[in-house]
Amino acid sequence: MRAFLPIALLALAGCTSDSTFGGFLPGGEPDRLAIAEIESAEAEESGEVLRLALGRRRASAVLIQQQGTRRMWRAPGGVVVATDGARVVGTAGLPQMVMATRFDGPDPLTDPRALLTRTAETRRLVDVSGASRDPASMRFGLSFDCRLRAAETEDGYILVEERCRVPGLSPVVNRFWAERESGAVGYAEQWIGPGIGPLALDFQPAE
Repeated sequence: MRAFLPIALLALAGCTSDSTFGGFLPGGEPDRLAIAEIESAEAEESGEVLRLALGRRRASAVLIQQQGTRRMWRAPGGVVVATDGARVVGTAGLPQMVMATRFDGPDPLTDPRALLTRTAETRRLVDVSGASRDPASMRFGLSFDCRLRAAETEDGYILVEERCRVPGLSPVVNRFWAERESGAVGYAEQWIGPGIGPLALDFQPAE
């Protein structure tokens, strides 16, 4: 079983003092993505950038750590996203947080082009928490049983759709758009916790 435990996300999310910002979520938690949106102009000029969107909020996160296909991105205000390839495997500083993702076997998303000729199934376990990190808001070992299908779009991309069954939750649908020639995912929309909309990620360099 392949595991990724983004423990450092929680520490990074706590590096910014909440008292210096005015944006808050219900319950008194700081609206970190709103903070990131305001301060992202500086991030656009400081290296490799991942653009994020959650609802109407937009922010830019810079690459702060990389080990193979695993990367950690940080936006101003303490929003941190960990990715393995194009897949989100950890988050911090958002209303819901993905604390850990553990894959049972290889991830079919590694080769989107192969999914044009076959469907694939995958299983992973995910730990989540509310922004307050209250033990009552934590859920461990959410089981995702997923099927991935792909099709070519009219504009020449590969659209991979992943549908997952998760006990106790509504069905989860993730979408990934990959380049036909390279198979690299340039854009994605992914589940990042119960009760929150999908997180959109734009991996493509700004023009």
